[in-house]
Amino acid sequence: MPELRANRRVTDVPRWAVLERELFAAQDKAWRTFADRYTERDGRLVFRDSLGHGLDGRDGVDDFYEPFFNWPTLYLLGGSADLLTASRRHWRGVTAQLTEMGMLESGLERGYDWFHQGEGMLLFYGLCLADPNDAELRELACRFADFYLPGGPNYDPAHRVIRAPHNGSAGPRPGFSDHDTYFPWSAALRPYGLPLSWIDAAAPFDELAASPERARAYGRQMWDRMGRGDTIVNLAATGLAVNAHLIGGEQRYADWVAEYVGAWHERLDGRDVVPDNAGLNGAVGEYLDGRWYGGHYGWTWPHGLSPVGSATIIGASNATLLTGDRGFLDLARNPLDAVLRHAERRGVEGMGTLGRRWQPHLRATPGGRTLMVPQRYDDSGWFDYTIMPTQLPMSLWHFSREAVDLERIEQLRSSSEWDWTTVHTQRIKDEAGHEEPWYEYLAGRNPDFPERMLRSALDVCAERVASIENDPVDPAVGPDALGIHHWQDRNPVLTEALLQLTTGSPQVLYNGGLAQLHLRYHDAAGRRPGLPEDVAALVSDVRPDHTVVELVNLGDAPRSVVVQAGSFAEHLVHTVRLDDGPAHDVEGHCCTVELPGRTRARLTLTMTLRAGRPSYRSPWKVAR
Repeated sequence: MPELRANRRVTDVPRWAVLERELFAAQDKAWRTFADRYTERDGRLVFRDSLGHGLDGRDGVDDFYEPFFNWPTLYLLGGSADLLTASRRHWRGVTAQLTEMGMLESGLERGYDWFHQGEGMLLFYGLCLADPNDAELRELACRFADFYLPGGPNYDPAHRVIRAPHNGSAGPRPGFSDHDTYFPWSAALRPYGLPLSWIDAAAPFDELAASPERARAYGRQMWDRMGRGDTIVNLAATGLAVNAHLIGGEQRYADWVAEYVGAWHERLDGRDVVPDNAGLNGAVGEYLDGRWYGGHYGWTWPHGLSPVGSATIIGASNATLLTGDRGFLDLARNPLDAVLRHAERRGVEGMGTLGRRWQPHLRATPGGRTLMVPQRYDDSGWFDYTIMPTQLPMSLWHFSREAVDLERIEQLRSSSEWDWTTVHTQRIKDEAGHEEPWYEYLAGRNPDFPERMLRSALDVCAERVASIENDPVDPAVGPDALGIHHWQDRNPVLTEALLQLTTGSPQVLYNGGLAQLHLRYHDAAGRRPGLPEDVAALVSDVRPDHTVVELVNLGDAPRSVVVQAGSFAEHLVHTVRLDDGPAHDVEGHCCTVELPGRTRARLTLTMTLRAGRPSYRSPWKVAR
């Protein structure tokens, strides 16, 4: 492993470096405040009620894990050492809590859709990446994945389908409910209307909700047509197998990912739009009278592009990571290009069902019109127009780094009537939403982005801490006063800014994505992941042939940093140059930088993406 030594003294401390270390310090206090307020000694959430008592009897598992979803990531980036211990304690405590409620079997959700299961798995994936040599995590990673491999209960290898939209450790779970209502008539679903508008039992949402008999008849149709067979969001289940492969190395997991993603890729062949459903015999539209749309969490209902786009990017990138076959990425491109073909300039006042996230961006939009894409499709055609969620094309481009995916982002940028350089201080559920100003920074058009982004993150963290400290709700009173989203809304840990600035990577795709980092770091002295104490990092260029990162040691003590290419050491570094010095040969996945006190170093790396075998190995011990 090549070793470089910084010799450039810090004479003018970069403001971004100071703010970055302040953000680490603020969050080190903030997560403790959250844990003290909302969790028990064993790590479980303070909650005296039970799940599984609602109309569907299945929802809620993800909501208990989500308050901690990014805590292992903060540790991985350089958070305090005891944050890993705390993350494990909360994961174990919540798992015990959910098991007692009857929501888990063998440590995994009994059966629900992967739009939500993917959210709940992020905490576990983060723990595996942060601590891959832990025997318990390795055993569980393989156990969870085996529920989906041939021989497990969920997958039919003959037809290459996952057998139901709701699936998990209890196998395929037909329909949407454990009760005889057949469908949970939740008021939260009202804005999205209902699917199956073409069947005889169809009627407006309010009419069906007011008539139990008609609701049962309609719900029975949903059960029969949408509650069995495969749906495209099941592609997110491939994350289980990729995680097992990365932590244990068994080829059978990689083979299944290629087989299952390949089945969906074949269903796209000869079509303009990737279908969202397949019956138990593998045929598209088997229960929907031949329609390629209408599957659960598919193109028609409830969100369309958001789950379809996320699932196809997750599945395609997983298959590409493990096989090297970039042809899988066409599966991820198709949903984005399909809606862009029908893009229109529309007034912001008529934005669709997922438009609230864009309100801060559009307040000053001249003329009130900007490019929007349809999110959904039914028998009437494309509908529900909203701005394309930029995280999807950004995540795809960041993974592929291909010109065709960069061009898609440039098309969106040039057609937007709002300022892509502005940093909006907002926190949404997936802790994303600042892809546009980061993209402009990478393009050289937003030079003060790092400072503004870090200040924004510090402000949000402080707001969350204040909301915890001033929270009038007794966390033990139950769901009527303390909804199960209450904890998510107050999670004070923020990793988007640190991911973008220190690793040159976007936020993890929230519905089951793995952390696809361009760079990551290890503390050589502490033999642990993350930036060492006092060290700040800023990635300003992510081109594989010209990756640039600045390292600054703000303290007096010397620090030693291992710079690794890729989350999984999958990128091959050819050369590294220190400041304006000569290039040094690497031909490996990492290099070491010695940073004496009060020094800084600018590294320029050339690399080939995914030229190595991905795994959760560290620079010191291979996780096998």
